[in-house]
Amino acid sequence: MPRAILHVDMDAFFAAVEQLDNPSYRGKPVIVGSDPKGGAGRGVVATCSYEARKYGIHSALPISQAYKRCPHGIYVRGRHSRYSELSGKMTSILGEFTPLVQKISIDEAFLDVTASMHLFGGALEVAKLLKLRIHQELHLTASVGVAPNKFLAKIASDLKKPDGLVVVKEGKEKEFLKDLHISRLWGVGKKTEEALLNRGIEKVGQIAERSQVELNRDFGKHGNALWRLSQGLDDRPVEANEGRKSISQETTFDEDIADPEKVEKVLFRLAESLSRTMRQEKVKGRTITLKIRFEDFTTHTRSRTFADFIDSTQIIKGVAISLFRRFGELEQKVRLVGIGVSQLSCSVGEQLGLFDQEAPLNTKLSNLLDSLRDKFGEGAVGRAAMLEKRTTKRSE
Repeated sequence: MPRAILHVDMDAFFAAVEQLDNPSYRGKPVIVGSDPKGGAGRGVVATCSYEARKYGIHSALPISQAYKRCPHGIYVRGRHSRYSELSGKMTSILGEFTPLVQKISIDEAFLDVTASMHLFGGALEVAKLLKLRIHQELHLTASVGVAPNKFLAKIASDLKKPDGLVVVKEGKEKEFLKDLHISRLWGVGKKTEEALLNRGIEKVGQIAERSQVELNRDFGKHGNALWRLSQGLDDRPVEANEGRKSISQETTFDEDIADPEKVEKVLFRLAESLSRTMRQEKVKGRTITLKIRFEDFTTHTRSRTFADFIDSTQIIKGVAISLFRRFGELEQKVRLVGIGVSQLSCSVGEQLGLFDQEAPLNTKLSNLLDSLRDKFGEGAVGRAAMLEKRTTKRSE
């Protein structure tokens, strides 16, 4: 029996959530990322609405350039806990159609419905039902590709965004690929694309016409991979247990920071947001990594791995700050900091004894903060430690 693989990709996910929660944003260019500061801001675009893409804005574009292209756009900072909440609901919907769900990012996943499609009338019907459920329950849209393998399904889901549905039938793989630009192939970056174009190869079908010997001669071992993809061949399974390997958050400062105390306060904020997201996604991790970028753009990472799995705000914060302090007195200002947690597991191990006496209290506090934010919004409540210090003059 031929495989039936689906790739589900939420449309402009972060921006779509912002438009969902803020009706006044709908139909307008929404850019999720850092504050543009009137064109002088730093950082990059995380994602943007389709209205914003008409201005040439895309993910990873410097926020300053985005502002120049669309100064009247709506610029918002990301709300990762809200995105994770809806991502979890999306995953639950997918899991009702097949146990073989491989989530590869917060807003996309592969499904193998080979064994279950007969229950729903075929792979196409599964795709239609998925799209309908996501729209009815989350009030968002998703694009879906249906194909005999993961590679083709991923390409198909991207061809008719937003709200697209593209099917690649078995036996029609090469026909589906032949007129697509070579940049659609996995592994074709700028250098490979340039090398192919220099040889007069612009379409995937032109690669398929070349022999493996010729491609291996011109591109080494990469040539064989190019040939296989151009034929639509991909035998990788959907690995339901692979899951997400890491989770992270970072921030770029509006101005380079020389004050270690300010950096540590931001690390606390990142740790709290990251741990909240982990609790929402019901994951814990064993390795905590600090990322830091200085004013000269040099970037360093330092990590610490534990025996048990954790999601505690206090532990993540404590480790991140400890790793930061190992840099000693700052010789350069700090441009960016981030915290990542890897070696994730859905199994819940015991919390470490790093803060043995405080752990129960902090767990209760974190759960209380989570529930209050769920009910009243992200900015409704915070920790006193996060407040800015205020100085007052004594009266004469």
